[in-house]
Amino acid sequence: MQRRQILARSAALASMLTPLAPAALAQATAARAAAPAAKAAKVAGTLRIVIPANPGGGWDQTGRALGAALKAVGAADQVEYENIGGKGGTIGLAKYAEKYGSDANTLLMGGMVMVGAVALQKPAVDMGHIQPLARLTSDYLIAAVPAASSIKTGKDLANAMRTDLAALPVAGGSAGGVDHIYAGVLARAAKAKPEALVYRPFASGPEVVASLLKGDAAVGLSGYSEFSDALAAGKLRAVGVSARRNAFGIPAFKDQGIDAVMANWRGVFTGKDVSPARTAELLAAVEQATHHESWQQTLKQSRWEASWLSGKDLSEFLELDLTTARVMVYLLKLKA
Repeated sequence: MQRRQILARSAALASMLTPLAPAALAQATAARAAAPAAKAAKVAGTLRIVIPANPGGGWDQTGRALGAALKAVGAADQVEYENIGGKGGTIGLAKYAEKYGSDANTLLMGGMVMVGAVALQKPAVDMGHIQPLARLTSDYLIAAVPAASSIKTGKDLANAMRTDLAALPVAGGSAGGVDHIYAGVLARAAKAKPEALVYRPFASGPEVVASLLKGDAAVGLSGYSEFSDALAAGKLRAVGVSARRNAFGIPAFKDQGIDAVMANWRGVFTGKDVSPARTAELLAAVEQATHHESWQQTLKQSRWEASWLSGKDLSEFLELDLTTARVMVYLLKLKA
């Protein structure tokens, strides 16, 4: 791909990955919240949701919140959950495609982490083996350090990265995922050499927190919901957020002179061999679930932004997302 194409696609993705401006987001959220909270048509007695991550992380929280909302609107009598963690969701993706590729009653959680892991690892089973149903949420990334760290601000972090990046191990989600990519973005923004990055991948947010508290990593990257308890307890200190402006009471890196803006997203998929008619039924049920009070409450508690996208727009978004993830893996010299 030519450099001009790479830059154009990367710029386009940056605009798509950054959630709506506050006024537009407020309008979109209000419009969706105002939708009728009627019962959905039942799509199955029992639905299964495969979560390609360990319990406790963002995908797990999202999948279980979606399942609760699907049950609440009457789309299913019960929902079962199956956690299959490892390698940025690619292990769960492969097992889902093999076991549930034609199962019309089993959904798969996924998102930008999986896209990045596919770009980095180039697994035999990739995003082409599943069908996207809907993008559900967007989430900013928080950079946190242990409370006793000498790093107090985003500028301190950038200076430490520039001085000796290899001496500053970064903990985050699976290799190639959004946390890994953002670590490289921060390194470049700090004018450090990304190839010196020491990245320690974990299968869940709680494991990232544990690595920071044990001193195995100097900096952690994750969503706010996964750091919130440790931040509130004073065990960790947030030094920056990946938004364009301050969020969660945390200063944006951009406002601290570090041009590193990025947003994570999470969504839901179905099997490649599920029929178009059944896919439409599942999509309608998921959309109805996102109007339910329980889902709206989860968004509020977790500080996630509603980021609904489906159909052709979602397919085009995923294609661009994967292309840009591959470019970022190359430019940032990320290693599996």
